[in-house]
Amino acid sequence: MSSFYIENFGCRATQADGAAIEHQFRELGLDRAPDRNAARYVVLNTCAVTASAEQDARAAIRRTKRQNPGCKIVVTGCYAQRVPAEIAALPGVFAVVGNSHKSNLAQIALRKDSEKGGYEEGCFVPASSLSAPPGAEIFVSDIFAHTELLAAPVFDSANERTRPNLKIQDGCNNRCSFCIIPSLRGRSRSLPLEEVVREINQLVEAGYREVVISGINLGRWGRDLSQPMWGGRPGPPKFEELIIAILDETSLEKLRISSVEPMDWSDSLIQLMADCPRIAKHAHVPLQSGSDAVLRRMHRKYRPWHYREKIEKIRAAMPTAAIGADVMTGFPGETEAEFEETRRMIEDLPFTYLHVFTFSARPGTPAATMPNEVPVRVARERNRILRELAAEKKHAFMRSFIGTPLTAITLSTVNEGADGAWIEALTDNYLKMAIWGRHQSNRWFRTVVEGLEGGELIASVRP
Repeated sequence: MSSFYIENFGCRATQADGAAIEHQFRELGLDRAPDRNAARYVVLNTCAVTASAEQDARAAIRRTKRQNPGCKIVVTGCYAQRVPAEIAALPGVFAVVGNSHKSNLAQIALRKDSEKGGYEEGCFVPASSLSAPPGAEIFVSDIFAHTELLAAPVFDSANERTRPNLKIQDGCNNRCSFCIIPSLRGRSRSLPLEEVVREINQLVEAGYREVVISGINLGRWGRDLSQPMWGGRPGPPKFEELIIAILDETSLEKLRISSVEPMDWSDSLIQLMADCPRIAKHAHVPLQSGSDAVLRRMHRKYRPWHYREKIEKIRAAMPTAAIGADVMTGFPGETEAEFEETRRMIEDLPFTYLHVFTFSARPGTPAATMPNEVPVRVARERNRILRELAAEKKHAFMRSFIGTPLTAITLSTVNEGADGAWIEALTDNYLKMAIWGRHQSNRWFRTVVEGLEGGELIASVRP
């Protein structure tokens, strides 16, 4: 029997897309191979948010061709949507399937590989069929013409993990000057409320206790939907109304909300998260820069004082919550004074972790042609400064819980160490933990934190 292997690169949305592609192959009777070397079809589900992400994809193509020369390499994802012809020209590539055709990827791969060949159904006609030489075929079309949302069936989205990730929104209507993602994923699209509730209920029935909901611009969920909420006000549903519906219509023990843009953290959403023990106390709020001038050049829709106000409200409502952010260094024209504004803002605000990125010019974006490029060494040094500051803040936050009870969900099988058995876990407020003893995975425990070692809390289960 033929088998497949999927390697995902990038964000949570890409991981969810990979789960949906896995379901496609399983529906066609294929099994997942243990690694790329044993697979007939190797799907590389790529990212294009930075130049280095695209380099990683090309390296994966070369590595796969070297390790499994007989396999069929199918490249998909944002990189495939951006430059399909460039990828199709790489040695070893069997097919290039953009985000526009992801929902049919497995069928495309098997049909192209079959002895019959042919593409009777119009949606399968490769873009390269009339103009390209024999070799890798390209299946890419205008992403803005697509309105469907590629959603993983819940059992496959879980992929036997403790905390399945359910993508409920895709695409983005914002136009940040540095970001290429809207042109690769299209307009904002939402999974209808009934489908969200149904899939979460199926996950609960399968035994999962925590679900992470994610999207490219998650807080904009529902803006494209015309139907009102069940028995609610007229007009499109709001994100916080979705959260309330999940709590009311499912018995899910813990709901974790992934990244939400600053302007979508309404007072009602903050209070809902604070008041409900079934919502993880974890807020990820992208910042990008603490400089008003830089935010304006980025075409971000908030000012530093707006952002500060949101973070302070979140911390006031939830004193022990994890609060994270994305920050970019080296944006075109970023002066030393503007960087210092960002550094001071991060120092002042109660962040518990940061994702720090160095600016990477993306072709076709306004920022790619902006003047006053920041030297690479300067941008990287600023990145290092912020990462060190973030590490200090995270360490202080974690140390503050020594001697404190915390709830955590176990993630893995039991590990055997020199000092005894332990299991990895994640706290409600997004801290890594090692719990002493032999415990089942996918279980919530009340623990007492005994110490901190190697970026991980050490804890015991409370009697």
